[in-house]
Amino acid sequence: MTDADNTVIHVVDDDAAFRRSLVFLLESVGWRVATHAGAEDFLAAFEDGLTADLGCIVLDIRMPMMSGLELQQALRARGVQAPIVFITGHGDVELAVQAMKGGACDFLEKPFKDQVLLDAVARAIRLGCEAREREARCAEAHAQLARLSPRELEVARLVALGLPNKLVGRELDISEKTVHVHRHHVMEKTGVGSAAELARLMLRADPAALD
Repeated sequence: MTDADNTVIHVVDDDAAFRRSLVFLLESVGWRVATHAGAEDFLAAFEDGLTADLGCIVLDIRMPMMSGLELQQALRARGVQAPIVFITGHGDVELAVQAMKGGACDFLEKPFKDQVLLDAVARAIRLGCEAREREARCAEAHAQLARLSPRELEVARLVALGLPNKLVGRELDISEKTVHVHRHHVMEKTGVGSAAELARLMLRADPAALD
């Protein structure tokens, strides 16, 4: 079973009839669905521990009290990057631009065809899975590099940039023999076997690491 198979689609809309129709549609293709009558209800569920199954949020952009955009901003403030498909009954280009700038995966205007929504949700779930995989790889790379001492990190960066031991030593004002020892420790602690692998590891942890 894949990550996408375990996901839950959260429908947030103040229109009860529309929520029911979306549940019927989404469940008809095998997805699990949870519904929330408004942004406040969703945030309350989130505060109660709703975190692990945020596969995708299908979110009405215009709701009383808290709008869909405000919920998007509240989630971002909490560090939550759940994929969002916005839905609106109003052709509002400015809102669409704000939603997409805020990281939304898609923006659909009512009425829309069932397949259009299903395709948008499938894409959002796929993008969410890919983002979580990237985050996991980044966290793993950080953990590997955290085993290094500050000096070993300095050596690792220069080695990853392709400098030979002699030039690394000159750059750091240490002997070539000391560089060799540090380099050996770097490779041993991180579990990589070459400068190229070390470069990939450092870039997974931080895309700007070798700038």
